[in-house]
Amino acid sequence: MPPSPAPEALDRLLRQTYLFAALDEPRLAVVRHGMRVLHLHEGQRLFDVGQPAERFFLVASGQIKLFRVSLDGNEKVIEIAGPGKTFAEAVMFMQRRDYPVSTAALTEARVCSFDNHTYLELLRASPSLCLSMLGEMSMRLHARLNEIDHLTLQNASFRVVHYLIDQLIEHGDGSGSIDLSTPKNIIASRVSIKPETFSRILRTLADEGIVRIDGKHIEVPDCRRLQQWGR
Repeated sequence: MPPSPAPEALDRLLRQTYLFAALDEPRLAVVRHGMRVLHLHEGQRLFDVGQPAERFFLVASGQIKLFRVSLDGNEKVIEIAGPGKTFAEAVMFMQRRDYPVSTAALTEARVCSFDNHTYLELLRASPSLCLSMLGEMSMRLHARLNEIDHLTLQNASFRVVHYLIDQLIEHGDGSGSIDLSTPKNIIASRVSIKPETFSRILRTLADEGIVRIDGKHIEVPDCRRLQQWGR
């Protein structure tokens, strides 16, 4: 199990999270008081679709998958939330107050949990906080719409390339390298393709010299060439 985050590390994490960045110290103290840090083992469920949505979450370490299971038993990964990512906060503003997806830990993880009612009271008391949060949520909605376009209008190669570029931006070290910490079958589900298709596209990219693959480590010598290949 990963070590528990130190209090100062948790404070930095909260300050860097869009839901809390605009809070002054007294309001942030209210958030800290009601926060719970949950320790999850690999595969452990956090909540399931249809359960009452009373809390939202922030990943401190590890990875959490958000998914739904179809009537024929196939699992569709909706999102993979890593350190610094929030999830389930939008349910606070929905008329139907239950979780629309299920969640499980992809790895051992620590997740911060927050009470919906407490956060809503902070919003009611601060118009500036409401405006700040609405701006951030609007940007996230725009990103989601772009993602839906990619998943529904673009071919498999484009979706894989788009995923790799996103990883370079979000987790890369600035040198054009990626470490795929998420299992390939989960990534494939995330970009709506079969695992064998994902592997085949990676092999093609490697054969054409666009990437170099060593286990889970991927080197991208020329990011522009990668972008052009997926078009």
